Amino acid sequence: MTPLLTLLLALALDAPFGDPPNRFHPVAAIGAFIRWAAARAPARGPARQFIYGAMLTLIGAAIFSLPLVALDNLLRPYPWLAVPINAVLLKLAFSMRRLLEAGREVERALEKDELTEARRAVGWHLVSRDTRTLGAGHVASAAVESLAENLTDSFVAPLLAFALGGLPLAWAYRFVNTADAMIGYHDTRHEYLGKFAARLDDALNWIPARLSALLIVLAAPMARSNGRNAWGVMIAQHARTASPNAGWPMSAAAGALGVTLEKIAHYRLEGGPRWPDAHTLRRARRLVFTAAALGSAAAALLCWR
Repeated sequence: MTPLLTLLLALALDAPFGDPPNRFHPVAAIGAFIRWAAARAPARGPARQFIYGAMLTLIGAAIFSLPLVALDNLLRPYPWLAVPINAVLLKLAFSMRRLLEAGREVERALEKDELTEARRAVGWHLVSRDTRTLGAGHVASAAVESLAENLTDSFVAPLLAFALGGLPLAWAYRFVNTADAMIGYHDTRHEYLGKFAARLDDALNWIPARLSALLIVLAAPMARSNGRNAWGVMIAQHARTASPNAGWPMSAAAGALGVTLEKIAHYRLEGGPRWPDAHTLRRARRLVFTAAALGSAAAALLCWR
C-alpha cells in the first residue's frame, strides 16, 4: 500500500501547492548539470558528439535516480516516514497545477485582448517557438497544443514510471525528458549531441503519449467536449506531426474541442473549422484536468499492490 499512499499524497500536494520556485526545484539542478556537461561536449565529429550525448544522458539519469534506490532501502522499515518523503519527491517529478496555471495566464491575456502579453506568456511558459508575430488564433493554438502534449510529459509519463518502477524510474524519466528539451534540437550544435536523448525520450513516451490521447478521448464527454470527434481526428491525423508521440494527444484535443491547431510550416490538426480562442483555452484546461484525473485513477490502480 505504500506506493498507493505515496501517489495519493503527492497528488494532494500538487493541487494546493503546485511547484516550488524554479531555483529550488530539483529539475533546475538537472538543467544545470546538462548545461555544464553540454558545454564540455566535443566541438566536432558526429560520432564523438553522439557518444558523448549518450553518456551524458545515461550517466545523468543514473546520478539523479540511483540515490533514490538507496533512499528507498533506507526508508523501507519505516513506512510512516517513507510515505511523506517519497510523496514530496514524487510531486517534484510531475506537474499539473503549474501547467493549468500557465494556460490560464494565456487565457486571461486573450480575454483582455492583450495580444503582446499573450504572446509573452505562451512563449515563456509553454512553447519554444518564436511567438512574437503570432496572431491571437495561433497563440491560443500553441497553448492548447502545449496543454495536450504536456499531459504526457509532465503528468502521465512520470506517474506511469512511478507506478512501474518507483521513484528511481520516475526521476530517470524526468532527466531524459529534460535532456531532450535542452539539447534535442536539429541544429549544428545539437544534431548529434542530443540525438540519443531525443530518441530515448521518444521511446519512453511511446506508451504514455497514446495513453494520454485515450484519456483525452474518454475525458471529452465528461468535460463537455466531443469524444467521438476526438477519437476520429486522433486516428486520422496523429501522424501529421514530426514527433511520433506529440500528435496523439494534440490531435485528440483538436477533435475534442472542435478547433484547428497549427504550428506554422510544421503541422495542421483539423478538429474543426474554427481557430481556438480564450474560451477554447478554458475548455482545454477543463479537458486536460479531467484527463489527468482519469490518469490519476489508473495510476492508483497500478500502485494498489
